[in-house]
Amino acid sequence: MTDRTHRAVKAYRNTNFLDSSDARALRILAEYLEPVSRFDHYRVDDTIVFMGSARFISREQAEQRLQAAEQGGGDVERARRDLRMSRYYEEARDLAYRLTEWSKQLGDEARRFVVCTGGGPGIMEAANRGASEAKGLNVGLTISIPIEEFDNAYVTRELSFHFHYFFMRKFWFAYLAKAVIVFPGGFGTLDELFELLTLLQTRKIRKHLPIVLFGTEYWNQVVNFDALIEHGTINPEDVNLMFRTDSIDAAYRYLVDKLSTYAMQERGAIL
Repeated sequence: MTDRTHRAVKAYRNTNFLDSSDARALRILAEYLEPVSRFDHYRVDDTIVFMGSARFISREQAEQRLQAAEQGGGDVERARRDLRMSRYYEEARDLAYRLTEWSKQLGDEARRFVVCTGGGPGIMEAANRGASEAKGLNVGLTISIPIEEFDNAYVTRELSFHFHYFFMRKFWFAYLAKAVIVFPGGFGTLDELFELLTLLQTRKIRKHLPIVLFGTEYWNQVVNFDALIEHGTINPEDVNLMFRTDSIDAAYRYLVDKLSTYAMQERGAIL
């Protein structure tokens, strides 16, 4: 009799299969079920999502770069631009701090209105940093892209998620969100903003989801919403899906009012 030493690999341990196109549905499902398990374990009911450029840096770092550029013959104009745009980093950090302080005072057993970002640098880092400085949990939904050191160090370790599929990452942004703050950003920020606006416009998102556009000069230059109305491609009332401001105080008051009015009794995710 032949001695059989080979043992078949169970399907759920077969990495060749799990990494294949045939198992894509399983990988997609895993990027839904694994976050569900962790959010349930840490009692995170809903989130406040911060979006914006990954390229902005802190004021301190920007000042150091400008000084180095002026002394060492570097790109002074770029360094001056980075310092000018660093205001958005500091404002996102401040707003996340204040919203985290407010949410911690709600006295709820579950963790409500937890700051959530894409987990990367720039505005994402600033918001995670502000929430961390307020001693609150915060969420990072990172994505696998070919950029080194994309994750920031301020995300709560237990709530740091890493996605392969952009659409699953965007699902989690929308699914738990009870408010969204969008700072100036590039292609990714615009993509995320307009997908949310489309879902609200078409009533695919049924919950009340306030969206703050922070930085009126930037948004007025980058997106001409009035032109969309003029050309008949959106309705005039569609612009009311967004609240535009340059003020941390105004953004904070607006969000606290909307969350207190519409979201306090809505527990968990509603789409």
